[in-house]
Amino acid sequence: MTSSLLEFSVALPLNAPTIHHQPNGLTIIAEQIPVEAVNLSLWVNVGSAVESDAINGMAHFLEHMVFKGTEKLQSGEFERRIEERGAVTNAATSQDYTHYYITTAPGDFAHLAPLLFDIVLNACIPDDAFERERLVVLEEIRRSEDNPRRRTYYRAMETAFEVLPYRRPILGPASVIEQLKPQQMRDFHARYYQPQSITAVAVGNLPVEKLIAIVAEGFSEAYSHSHQKSTLISQNSDFAEEPPFKEIVYREYIDESLQQARLVMVWRVPGMKRLRETYALDVLASILGHGRTSRLVQDLREERGLVSQISVSNMTHRLQGTFYISAQLPEENIVLVREAITEHIRKLQEELVNESEKNRVSTQVANRFVFGNETPSERAGLYGYYQSMSGDLAPALNYPALIQALDAKDLQRAAQQYLSPDAFGIVVVRSRSRSLC
Repeated sequence: MTSSLLEFSVALPLNAPTIHHQPNGLTIIAEQIPVEAVNLSLWVNVGSAVESDAINGMAHFLEHMVFKGTEKLQSGEFERRIEERGAVTNAATSQDYTHYYITTAPGDFAHLAPLLFDIVLNACIPDDAFERERLVVLEEIRRSEDNPRRRTYYRAMETAFEVLPYRRPILGPASVIEQLKPQQMRDFHARYYQPQSITAVAVGNLPVEKLIAIVAEGFSEAYSHSHQKSTLISQNSDFAEEPPFKEIVYREYIDESLQQARLVMVWRVPGMKRLRETYALDVLASILGHGRTSRLVQDLREERGLVSQISVSNMTHRLQGTFYISAQLPEENIVLVREAITEHIRKLQEELVNESEKNRVSTQVANRFVFGNETPSERAGLYGYYQSMSGDLAPALNYPALIQALDAKDLQRAAQQYLSPDAFGIVVVRSRSRSLC
């Protein structure tokens, strides 16, 4: 079944992707754009959120092992054949997905695309390579734990969620990685790396029909050689959204390596399952903390000099999101900055954002989105993300229009519903022990 999604192209006229569903369950998205490259992105609908505590870090470790060879390709051969054609490849793991991609010249796409399908579907996961790569992953965990920004983020996520797996690090703890077995990974790969959990996106300067044909044929050929066919078990079925905070949940840590303190405030907000409810929060995040003219940056950094850095993000996961305010500041300013942030939140609830500020920020949010989907890799990432996370490509096309359609009352309602100034999670990380609250 093939259908063009042109009805959603009003907001972004250059976007005209075609979506195709294969009988084996694979979703293919293709679009021709006049750029002399083709990006193929494979979005596997599995990340650290599907793991149990006993195998936390498996999805990321598997991402490493996918590149260690198949029956057809020896370890290192995939990268060599990609690089000798001047193409590039990489991969990433998140809580909700794993993403593999190559970017090639149009003339090389038919030759190189089947290689990506082979390594993703037919990874051998040999015992000796598993043990060598375990050391690489453990070193990555060590470096991550040595990073103050990441340590603060992990502590904030542990505060934000009591049950949902987003409270755990994607890399997993070293103690778990040290105990994993190759067969556990083979079983994990067999369970989750199935066509019905994969979206293949091809964007670049080839006709759409050719892009779809190359992807469909290459994927089917690789899957026919797979020894790991199984019925995909539904993911995250045991989890539900956590309720909003009912009070201030305070966590304090000491980190003697810091030169300045860290302050994070988090609220539980909707995720991809309630995508329409996230748009106003995207705008509120920009009003508060994107750019020098945003409210918190202007007030706390530019005018009062209370912080050296402050930023705001509306972080959207599949099951639930977090509204995340992070500041770097002198320790003596922690209480004052916390109080100032809550007053800014309260003001959003009590006063309508004026029309000029709303229009300026809405345009900024929409333009960031538009400017971020000009190259083949950006387009493929945009389509793959939304199709994988929500099962719907429409938001990839109409996001700017939806953002610009919000009015001041929509923003006020979102602040009132999701951003309580009296109930949130707060993490303070200081370089020395002294109770401030």
